[in-house]
Amino acid sequence: MLKDINYIRISKAIEYIHQNFKEQPSLSEIAEHIHLSQAHFQRIFTEWAGISPKKFLQYISVEHAKSILKNHKENSVLDATFDTGFSSPSRLHDLFVQIEGMTPAEYRNGGEDLQINYSFSETMFGSVLIASTAKGICYMAFTEDNENTYLQLKTQFPNAKFVQHEDHLQKRAISIFQADQQDLSKIKLHLKGTEFQLKVWQSLLKIPMGELSTYGAIAKEIGNEKASRAVGTAIGNNPVAFLIPCHRVIQSTGHFGGYMWGTTRKTAIIGWEGAKTHAP
Repeated sequence: MLKDINYIRISKAIEYIHQNFKEQPSLSEIAEHIHLSQAHFQRIFTEWAGISPKKFLQYISVEHAKSILKNHKENSVLDATFDTGFSSPSRLHDLFVQIEGMTPAEYRNGGEDLQINYSFSETMFGSVLIASTAKGICYMAFTEDNENTYLQLKTQFPNAKFVQHEDHLQKRAISIFQADQQDLSKIKLHLKGTEFQLKVWQSLLKIPMGELSTYGAIAKEIGNEKASRAVGTAIGNNPVAFLIPCHRVIQSTGHFGGYMWGTTRKTAIIGWEGAKTHAP
């Protein structure tokens, strides 16, 4: 897929933009940094993102992030409008994700009675490993090293039976990355987590695409304003990339902060989502 190849090529440009957004680098400066002509860089970036590098730069600036947070004080981005897990009719897609926690027995025995299917897929933000039980998606991670990512999956469920097979649950989930998402069905997740972690992950699903929240706002949403640090830990343990949008949680200062699958990828996703949903 051309977009997958382009993401790999322009990830260096995204990293450069993120590191230098305060100087608002010109198109020529960014293109020169990755050793491409301006015209070639403009073309492949727009093919990947659907927007110009200039607009992308706008949506990853700290000031823009601050303005989003300021315009959505307290819990307004997590209000009742999104209690169902949908974003809104104006978003790129309306996605409903349902989380089912594993039973105490499944949690304790490391998935002893589970068969877990897994496969590797290409997305516009790079390769992913995605895994599922009979009940839903249990793991999804961006990967630079397939073998190492697979080993990380196995550590989550040390006693499960693993089969390399792409099933209908995985295909449905991966369709979120496709251009036409009009027929995207409800996606079910089957997750191993504590009650607190599941509550945090549920709250992340209420953040609309193109919007951002903070660790403090998530803590308040789950009814424990003093739990910002614990919320951060739970977000850092999110086992399902992108579908549970932990990338939409940033620092209260507007800085994006860390991301399990790389700060450059987090920057790319935030910029792509923001530009898609805020474009006139």
